[in-house]
Amino acid sequence: MVKEVIHAIQDEYPDDFAWCFGCGRLNEDGYHFRTGWQGEETVTYYEPSSKHIAIPGFVYGGLIASLVDCHGTGSCALALHRKNGHEPGGGEEPPRFVTASLNVNYMKPTPHGALLKAVGKVEEIHPKKFKVFVEVFADDALCATGEVVGVVMPATFASK
Repeated sequence: MVKEVIHAIQDEYPDDFAWCFGCGRLNEDGYHFRTGWQGEETVTYYEPSSKHIAIPGFVYGGLIASLVDCHGTGSCALALHRKNGHEPGGGEEPPRFVTASLNVNYMKPTPHGALLKAVGKVEEIHPKKFKVFVEVFADDALCATGEVVGVVMPATFASK
């Protein structure tokens, strides 16, 4: 099984939009989540550090929520980029999404020390709005599910 994303959509974001704490490649202190295609589903892998604990042995729930959030918006960007005829690594600037709605359900405590894998299934619900159903696994155990509704980032978010 592949444990890394080769062509992540976040690698294609312009510098002005690459600062997110969760998925921004330019945020020195961030998580640096990377989302790509695995067949018709999206995937993000992440290995929490010793800083990301709730109590010894278990991952902090806020990290899981961030993973669902950024995986969801990255998945939206992947879906619209593909709909527009492009794939990550092709050199075309992808659309950027923001979260309109985030729902996370914690199914069981997430053990620390396991590789996390977020898997997304994307559904278009409007030309500028997508819904992503996310499952988060620690190794092979389902630990959380979520739903993200992402909308194309408004032009007003651009740098001044």
